[in-house]
Amino acid sequence: MAQTITLPDVADTEAFGIRLAATLSAGDVVILDGPLGAGKTALTRGIAAGLGVQGRVSSPTFIIARVHRAGAPDRPGLVHVDAYRLTDSAVPLDEELDALDLDTDLADSVVVVEWGEGVAERLVSRYLMVRLRRQPDSDVREVSWEWCEAAR
Repeated sequence: MAQTITLPDVADTEAFGIRLAATLSAGDVVILDGPLGAGKTALTRGIAAGLGVQGRVSSPTFIIARVHRAGAPDRPGLVHVDAYRLTDSAVPLDEELDALDLDTDLADSVVVVEWGEGVAERLVSRYLMVRLRRQPDSDVREVSWEWCEAAR
């Protein structure tokens, strides 16, 4: 069953990401759904902070995926993917995903996929779906999340 909270501003969105990271392990896939400006990258910054990964987190829009190494030997890394451009390609989606080689990163990383619904579910049998919605003319966001089983 989905859980929902209200996040008054960007700092709260990042803080929620830190709390969410405490529940994640290497091999987990997090799919972020929401329109432009909903807070997907802010949430990913929080997840990255909670995991303690290396490097600055920014939107991977033009490079598709950024890899952030683990900050400690016993912690997972983070792979931050923007799937928006994958669905706008002449190359079949399965080939695009295969080219990213995310399967190899799953063993030691948490994979967060912005714009990932309908794209990233095929990577694992279970994933965390996070839906973000921003109220008009406001920084207030509604966030719902739940673990889902992938249809196989």
